[in-house]
Amino acid sequence: MKDRFWAVVPAAGVGTRMASDRPKQYLEVLGKPVLQHTLERLLAVPDISAIAVALGPLDGYWEELPFDNHPRILRAEGGQERADSVLMGLDHLSKLAAPMDWVLVHDAARLCITQSDILKLMKTLSDDPVGGLLALPVSDTLKRVEAGRVLETTDRRQIWRAQTPQMFRYEALRTALREGLFEGALITDEASAIEWTGLKPRIIEGRPDNIKITRPEDLGLAAFFLEEQMKENAPNLTQGPSV
Repeated sequence: MKDRFWAVVPAAGVGTRMASDRPKQYLEVLGKPVLQHTLERLLAVPDISAIAVALGPLDGYWEELPFDNHPRILRAEGGQERADSVLMGLDHLSKLAAPMDWVLVHDAARLCITQSDILKLMKTLSDDPVGGLLALPVSDTLKRVEAGRVLETTDRRQIWRAQTPQMFRYEALRTALREGLFEGALITDEASAIEWTGLKPRIIEGRPDNIKITRPEDLGLAAFFLEEQMKENAPNLTQGPSV
């Protein structure tokens, strides 16, 4: 039986560090809102059956995007924290997804994700017993600090920067998030929820241009990366289908 894939995009955040009049996922880059770029990248992967987008209850911008009646886009209610939104997105898929289906969770603000990285993640993890995530090895020298003073230099060879998508089996991730949140576990991403259950997610090296919009200066950097990807003119870096 062929694997089935679903996606969840938590998009209920308000992006306070952006100091803007709207959440960061609705700020424009190259003439489109960040979230539109992101969803078009995911929609470009035909094996993703549907995408649950978890939105804040007072979201007043979603209707401006061309996805309201899209057959593969499902609007779900979001929560207070990222983990809450992801769990609510998974719950929204409960009547569609089977326990052993794969779910890819992707940050709304990672608009530069490429189809090639998504497909690499899906292919590499297809037979993995746990699942895993895109990540980048750290290249900077790392210092452990206390009270403004360096305590030691950390061995960076074992340190990676987590990206998204992160891909795990539907029911395993749903259960890990639900039980972890109930127990008060520190869950900063989906991998940390799976780690909390005692499992070890697999790392798949991603691209450096898969950045997350966090601060105002990231918008210009994202525009640069999108333009560079378009210059590559490769089918696996498509902007996504028309919607």
